[in-house]
Amino acid sequence: MNALPDWTTTPISPAVLRGALDLERTERGVLPHRLPAQAREQIPDGQLAMAESQPSGVRLAFRTRATAVELDVVATKRVYPGAPRRPDGVYELLVDGHLAGRASAPDGDTLTIDLASGTARTRPGPVETLRFTGLADGEKDVEIWLPHDETTELVALRSDAPLLTPRPSGRPVWLHHGSSISHGSNAATPTGTWPALAAAHGGADLINLGFSGSALLDPFTARAMRDTPADLISVKIGINLVNHDAMRLRAFGPAVHGFLDTIREGHPSTPLLVVSPIHCPIHEHTPGPSATDHSAMGEGRLRFIATGDPAETAAGKLTLTVIRDELARLVGERAATDPHLHHLDGLDLYNGTDHAELPLPDDLHPDPATHRRIAERFAGLVFGDKGPFAMKNR
Repeated sequence: MNALPDWTTTPISPAVLRGALDLERTERGVLPHRLPAQAREQIPDGQLAMAESQPSGVRLAFRTRATAVELDVVATKRVYPGAPRRPDGVYELLVDGHLAGRASAPDGDTLTIDLASGTARTRPGPVETLRFTGLADGEKDVEIWLPHDETTELVALRSDAPLLTPRPSGRPVWLHHGSSISHGSNAATPTGTWPALAAAHGGADLINLGFSGSALLDPFTARAMRDTPADLISVKIGINLVNHDAMRLRAFGPAVHGFLDTIREGHPSTPLLVVSPIHCPIHEHTPGPSATDHSAMGEGRLRFIATGDPAETAAGKLTLTVIRDELARLVGERAATDPHLHHLDGLDLYNGTDHAELPLPDDLHPDPATHRRIAERFAGLVFGDKGPFAMKNR
């Protein structure tokens, strides 16, 4: 933290933050959250608490003439004993929408999660300074995208010229909810997650409520979406319900209805898109729960397997095939009285043919190239001229 004494320090506040629903004051600085405080009080497990604090889609945004910007952070490094070391999170700086720099914080707090025992412990770490220099002189719009998969406390923001609140973008606000795939698992950079890429293609301002392992039709998530201003809304439903073996078919339909009903309380006529799961061979016809493959971890690889019995679908256990059929039926029925409700089959984004070309590296999550493919298809089908998020349908 060797900033020049004549630099300007800008308070980190909602005025310069995009994509977060809350900002928590901490002993060291502030912590962006993607769920509001009231929802966080109802979180039942550490997985969602961790996921919502990872700032996928969250970015600092300002207008400035500065040629150098510094950001002090405390990043949380996740360690899974027996699994490969996770790469450091990436911070990306964009100038007028174009990438102008990347940085990482190599040290920080360390969260060690033992998948076998289900225990976790945290070791405090240091504040790291990220420096972006050589920016073009002159007034410009700047964004610093925070790591999509690394909890990040923001300690201080400095620059060699004042930072001003950005002008309104004029772009529609797109509010999206989904699983780890929407969160950005296995994407390499925060602007490389499929929702961030699709938002860029579609000219939208993203609020990403993709929560790793936690798209479970939680009522508090629906209420957070109900209460968040948005011009466009989408929910991607399915894979986590199978991962957790969370409910049976009898409960699934009413839970989806309740989730959509809650969103509609705050957004009665906003374009609302329901997206079913992309192709995932281990769960197409086999129920959950999912589990880590310990033999693969012994070889230093992370891989997931399905542990359910396909015969159990007759008793109401969920598979991706079952969920796709039920969502198509349910949305079709609701759309008869809700003309702004739409459905997208996840297989139109990534299917078996795609899997043969671009397999899921851990049998569950897409790699960076697959994130790009999903984003391009989503942008074309949803933001395109005939899509539900097309300008004429807003």
